[in-house]
Amino acid sequence: MKKHIEAFKALAAEWAPDAGMVAGAGAIAYGAGLIYVPAGWIVGGAFLLAVGWMAAKGGK
Repeated sequence: MKKHIEAFKALAAEWAPDAGMVAGAGAIAYGAGLIYVPAGWIVGGAFLLAVGWMAAKGGK
């Protein structure tokens, strides 16, 4: 059981920054959408374009 817990801790530590960045991008897009609905879509699209560009370049 301890082996499984250690493996989960390592996996969570690896994914935590990525999950935080996705949550932050979603919160920014949502906040922009509360101010002006089309801005939320534009900001969300810009984040998706940035992620796609980084993935195509081989970044993490």
